[in-house]
Amino acid sequence: MKQYSSFRFTGYSWNHHAGKISLKYALDRDVDFEELIFLPEPVTDERLKAKEWEIERLLFALHLIGGISYFKTYLPRSITVNSGELSRSEAKFWNTVYEKGLGEFFFKNNIDFRGLMRFVETKKVIPSLPAMRKKPETNPLKRILVPIGGGKDSVVTAELLKKAGCNVTLLRMESHPLIEDLAHTMGLPMLDIRRTLSPTLFELKKQGAMNGHIPVTAYLSILSMLVAVVYDFDAVVMSNERSANEGNVEYKGLTVNHQWSKSLEFEKMLRRYIAETVIDGTEYFSMLRPLSELKIAQEFCNYPQYFTRATSCNRNWTLTGERPDGRWCGQCPKCAFVFCCMAAFLRRTELVQMFGSNFFEDETLLPLYRELLGLEKFKPLECVGTADETKAAMLLIKRRGELQDTPVMRMFDAECLPSIQDEDAMIDAVMKPSENHCVPASLLPLVLAL
Repeated sequence: MKQYSSFRFTGYSWNHHAGKISLKYALDRDVDFEELIFLPEPVTDERLKAKEWEIERLLFALHLIGGISYFKTYLPRSITVNSGELSRSEAKFWNTVYEKGLGEFFFKNNIDFRGLMRFVETKKVIPSLPAMRKKPETNPLKRILVPIGGGKDSVVTAELLKKAGCNVTLLRMESHPLIEDLAHTMGLPMLDIRRTLSPTLFELKKQGAMNGHIPVTAYLSILSMLVAVVYDFDAVVMSNERSANEGNVEYKGLTVNHQWSKSLEFEKMLRRYIAETVIDGTEYFSMLRPLSELKIAQEFCNYPQYFTRATSCNRNWTLTGERPDGRWCGQCPKCAFVFCCMAAFLRRTELVQMFGSNFFEDETLLPLYRELLGLEKFKPLECVGTADETKAAMLLIKRRGELQDTPVMRMFDAECLPSIQDEDAMIDAVMKPSENHCVPASLLPLVLAL
């Protein structure tokens, strides 16, 4: 495989009248990348001037997180940022985001990442910041932007915020008929963001460049914050649950977490980064952080209008792989886990209507369910809950009694159930909300009341 010695963040630009953002990068002097982003509406000169500092800082942050897709192709040993300066804390932030965000990529490609991230301090003089324009802490956060991915979590977030009387607008990155259908059912306005990856990236992949998982939620979070500041929203509210905090596997001293950019660690890091470098006061937090995936599934079951609209199967959103014929492929870890969660609360007929079939009857999924239960290997590298959540879900399923005659439940009874000492305590621990979160006091009672 060809080697490159340096990766450069060469520049970014924004035509605010056209809503077009350009992010440019380079490998040595040989390969250039340009990624394009199109915002949904033009921005007036007055709005741009009023938020000039904040917009520039967020464009710079977007440029830096966007580079991760291109940096990972060859992992050059030198990183040069030509588009702006970094303080010591900013350099540390980006080194952490790249290292932990690419943890799964390093693990799967057997790469020794130690010492590879080399963002360095370049800011010699700290510029004077503009006057603080923070919104009052008592602000009720009425105008809220909710990124939507098509699954149950963003449905629950949007419904909770609607219940609180908030003015909710959805945000999606890339159009998709399934998300369009879900948003229509929600009855909420939606902003569409179009992102075009550099064609050079796909050409390099054909030539043998490395490929793999990136922290896409980190990209979406920063892009969402930019959109919120540009269009004057009070907050960006994510739908990341506490289950995302748990990693999958240890690798060369690093806890590899497929969901690291959905974790509370990243959420707190980004909140601090925004407070120190952007200072706008627009909030960023996850509404569902106190809750487990299983608890969110229980709440989702209160909204039957979404049963045949939402899907959590990530194969629907793949850029290059084969997509399922229906909303669920029925073969991936996400499908297996979400089916298990829903089966804890829904009847067999409702499950088959939602998923197209009864996944517990598929014996080929037994190895996957053993991984989800923590009986084999490690937690699948997907957006799935903890082993205790899967166990608690199956305990609830067992009590319902409808699926006991399936291969999956027979396996659970034989291989997992005997090791569970206190069934009630396990279920209670999974369903009880966590106190470790960033949900504002004004909205927290809604979450805790679930």
